[in-house]
Amino acid sequence: MSIVKRNNLVFPSLMNEIFKPDWFGGTENHDFGVPAVNIKENEKDFELELAVPGRKKDDFNIEVDNDILTISSEVSHEDEVKEENYTRREFGFSSFKRSFTLPETIDNSNIEAKYEDGLLKFTLPKKEEALPKPKRTIALK
Repeated sequence: MSIVKRNNLVFPSLMNEIFKPDWFGGTENHDFGVPAVNIKENEKDFELELAVPGRKKDDFNIEVDNDILTISSEVSHEDEVKEENYTRREFGFSSFKRSFTLPETIDNSNIEAKYEDGLLKFTLPKKEEALPKPKRTIALK
């Protein structure tokens, strides 16, 4: 969390306040091992993007439970090189888990996700009652 000091008072940054756990938040984790997230609101939906390069579609576990969207992934690898006088083995493991509390306006049954070019993209459609209503004219009687 970035902090700004003014007149000996401490204020959290604006973005941290907007995306707290009660609205598209859920984690206060600012670890570099956790993918960066972009959230964009459109008229009919929200778009959520996570930067997760170097993975495959099968590496992700995505769940929605009680208006909590949880995205996690675990990847491990082992490389072994054997030559005349030596053997070299390298291991790697990487994992993350992000959770987001979804607003009541999201239609959980129609969430879509796709992974391409290192970006995990979600479309979170708004419920019909949350969509903006067209302007109408009221006639006088």
